[in-house]
Amino acid sequence: MATPNYGYEKRQKELAKKRKKEDKLKEKNERKTHGPGEDGAPMDAESPIDPTQAPDPQAG
Repeated sequence: MATPNYGYEKRQKELAKKRKKEDKLKEKNERKTHGPGEDGAPMDAESPIDPTQAPDPQAG
């Protein structure tokens, strides 16, 4: 039976972590340059309340 290659697994984990960090930084920079709400995603205060998801006041 072959022995596990821990060095390879560690390297893959480090690469995935680095990629995720770079993606996060890229998204953060895009948000900073575009400003809030300009990238097509609605801000929390602007989003309308969906009456189908509102709690039922008669329920309890």
